[in-house]
Amino acid sequence: MAKLSYWIALPFIYFLSLLPFPALYLLSDFFFLLLYYVIGYRKKVVYNNLRNSFPDKSGAEIAAIQKRFFRFFCDLFLETFKTLTISPASMLKHCSMDPAAEKMFNDFAAENKSLIIVMGHMGNWEWAGNTFSLRCKHQLYVIYHPLANQYFNSLTIKMRTRFGTKLIAMKDTFREMVQNRSHLSATAFIADQTPQPDKAYWMQFLNQDTPVFPGTEKIAQKMNYPIVYVAVKKIKRGYYTLSADILKMPPFNATQEGEITEAHTKRLEADIIKTPETWLWTHRRWKHKRPNNQSSKVN
Repeated sequence: MAKLSYWIALPFIYFLSLLPFPALYLLSDFFFLLLYYVIGYRKKVVYNNLRNSFPDKSGAEIAAIQKRFFRFFCDLFLETFKTLTISPASMLKHCSMDPAAEKMFNDFAAENKSLIIVMGHMGNWEWAGNTFSLRCKHQLYVIYHPLANQYFNSLTIKMRTRFGTKLIAMKDTFREMVQNRSHLSATAFIADQTPQPDKAYWMQFLNQDTPVFPGTEKIAQKMNYPIVYVAVKKIKRGYYTLSADILKMPPFNATQEGEITEAHTKRLEADIIKTPETWLWTHRRWKHKRPNNQSSKVN
């Protein structure tokens, strides 16, 4: 069944990827109407996430952000498929890199310094990886969760690696980073997913008690790489830009537990507050509760 569904969907996916951008966004407008007004896909999840994250906003303000988010979400869905056939020149036109960020990455490359990149599911993070690989000297590795459907997983890998990016399955992260030590690399962690509550670092994020993956911090301390925070900002429909700042430089103080985790999570929070509609609100980010008597520390 998985194989059949893949082969049925594949021609349609390639058709979407070949559409010119005006037609793509016209189709996105239709999908928005269908998703938001007819299907109501995760509207309650999105509304509750927004309501709890922004308790000072009125119901009307929350509803307006929710609607803008779903419009963006439909664009993002179709933009992702565009990666299958988009040209390098068009990719860089639609997702550029801030000159200051590019200079910073080039300076690290000149010093032969590998990096850890932290970011969130904000803006078009898929396009961001393509742009980095096209513009920067570091070999980009992205940590990812393989899909259960092996056929769609292969398609996802094809999209994400088309411009030179390489992928590392989450379970293999540290082992492969050690193996990659011999060459210039940048390993990207999208650090806003939901870990198991008993293995998480707990902190306040968007006005809520939130579990955060501690793995990025642990690996950073072992690898001793500079940590760079990357933001993907939407400029206008179909256009994004990457900015980057040094978050932490080694050597790291292992006794300051949670320092790195809190630093990148708070930077992401600040960006979400500025443009909340471009973060992935459909995710059930707060489905877990802090275990009894567990403080904000890494287990």
